[in-house]
Amino acid sequence: MVKLIGILVLVVYLGGIWKFSKGYSNTNFNRSLPTRLMLSLLWPVLLVMNPAFRQNFTKALKGRD
Repeated sequence: MVKLIGILVLVVYLGGIWKFSKGYSNTNFNRSLPTRLMLSLLWPVLLVMNPAFRQNFTKALKGRD
């Protein structure tokens, strides 16, 4: 059961990286590769702690409003 939860968490994390990277052009962030990589890898922490990132993350997932 613990392995299943670990795999599920990993799948959600990797899915978030993929979706955010794919929609990154819809955000207000700098278009440089290092910034894109850093934000993509840290998305769970930033999503919880930063309201501005949360708005941009939503834009990346859903597109412009």
